[in-house]
Amino acid sequence: MTDTVTTPASEPGAVAPPPGPRRSYAKLAADESREDYSLRYAPHSFRRWSPATVAGTALGGIAYLADFAIGASIVFTYGFGSGLASILTAATLIFLTGIPIARACATYGLDMDLITRGAGFGYFGSTLTSLIYASFTFIFFALEGSIMAQAMHQAVGLPVEIGYLITTLIVIPIVFRGMGALAKVQAWTQPIWIVGMVLPFVVLAFEAPDAWGAFASFGGTEGAGAGFSWIGFGLGTGVALSLIAQIGEQADYLRFMPAKTETNKRRWNLAVLAAGPGWVVIGAAKQLGGAFLAFVALEAVGKTHALEPIAPQIEALKPWLGTFALPAAALFVIVSQVKINVTNAYSGSLSWSNFFSRVTHRHPGRVWYIFLNLAIALTLMEMNMFAALNKLLGFYSNVGIAWIAAVAADLVINKRAGWSPPYIEFKRAYLYAVNPAGFGAMVIASVVSILAFFGLFGTYAQAFSTFIAAGLAVVLCPLIAWATKGRYYLARPNTVNGPGAAAVDERSTHLCAECETAYELPDIADCPVRSGPVCSLCCSLDATCGDVCRKDPQGAGAPVLMPVPTMPAAASGVAPGAAPGV
Repeated sequence: MTDTVTTPASEPGAVAPPPGPRRSYAKLAADESREDYSLRYAPHSFRRWSPATVAGTALGGIAYLADFAIGASIVFTYGFGSGLASILTAATLIFLTGIPIARACATYGLDMDLITRGAGFGYFGSTLTSLIYASFTFIFFALEGSIMAQAMHQAVGLPVEIGYLITTLIVIPIVFRGMGALAKVQAWTQPIWIVGMVLPFVVLAFEAPDAWGAFASFGGTEGAGAGFSWIGFGLGTGVALSLIAQIGEQADYLRFMPAKTETNKRRWNLAVLAAGPGWVVIGAAKQLGGAFLAFVALEAVGKTHALEPIAPQIEALKPWLGTFALPAAALFVIVSQVKINVTNAYSGSLSWSNFFSRVTHRHPGRVWYIFLNLAIALTLMEMNMFAALNKLLGFYSNVGIAWIAAVAADLVINKRAGWSPPYIEFKRAYLYAVNPAGFGAMVIASVVSILAFFGLFGTYAQAFSTFIAAGLAVVLCPLIAWATKGRYYLARPNTVNGPGAAAVDERSTHLCAECETAYELPDIADCPVRSGPVCSLCCSLDATCGDVCRKDPQGAGAPVLMPVPTMPAAASGVAPGAAPGV
């Protein structure tokens, strides 16, 4: 927990700061080797990985096999023709919306929540999106954990209920250690995953060369037929679009991308494109590949098991590996699920931290929220959410795409039109609580599309509810920003590090007047209550200032920054921006 000592104001708008540091952080919250700047701007001193390393780590997180199950479910339900069109259309929409978000996160060193704050949602407006994102992480953790439990049951007969518990507990030591541990796990397991991913298709290319042709004529298991159906296409696209929030997990890695320079800009651009929206290229291929493997295994294992990725893997490997097909497939599935679920658990802890820090003004540390996220995921697994896959993901995608589309519209349209600030402002001290541009667009788009999803506007609107969500969000976000003349983006000008501020090296470090810790300039805000600069987290956690700076912007001038001589991290042992005692 944080320890905050306050002095009552003698007059409205005045809080007298007592001498000395007024806030200290609990041990776990202060350790940035575990925190990974969960609620902050990621400083340059912490972004020590190369573009290739960051991209490789981010792409390691898409090893999941939910794509196999989702692709198989779409094609089995709606047939090959509609299923193929659904998967490719969803991938295109996810790719296009992911480009501006990935570039913003990598450029500004911010995660998805902080980007959302400054991209049209406001400080508290983005609280709702933190819940949306958290739900994405625990829904997909539960889905991936179910697949892993199925593999352990198939391999050694372990009851799936116990398997659910093991899949939950196994990721905790890795996620607890943060980005450094995640990067190592993704790198070490990548060779096994690549071999396991490719081998079944190589085997089938030799042993069942005619299977692809038969697959293209597959009409599904529900009588949909192999041809194209607009209803099937709309519903299938909705299921595939449930993955649109995956860009948030990619952003959790992309914020550690080093600064773009003339020397590395080509590698930087390629890495951001590949690790950001590029994940969906591999994802779409996996959905089609998973549907193909399930189709080949359908006659041998039946529909229920064909939708579980472990069974099709075993059937594909049998011609070459015989009795070793089972352990080989199980190893591949377990490795794949560990790779993705460490990312789900990590990203979930970030989103819950962001949510509770704003609601409670407390931050006990990111690691505690790992347990909350995993507890919810374990409950979903025990409730057998895998059986309701299509309905659950179809509903979720309506909200997810409204959020992502609104953020993308702000970055692409509003900023270029001048209705939104040209940079991302994420600090509470400069933001309105709610910005109707993005938040209003998301809420309206979500409500209308969910009503359509439940059939209120007819069959076609029900099938195309996710298109309604995307279209409304993209149109309404710029429209509201234009109508309000962008006035709800900034509650007051940022005279410290916003456009037009005095030229100061953003890598320079400055003391927070609240916790007396050094932070790089982008993480600093001027505070009239503290009579000096405060870091973004101390600003977020302050429950007594009454938002004086936003209510009386004229009274909040530029503070006297307190520069701290920067030592190399190797010499100091502490990265700038790390809390005391790290």
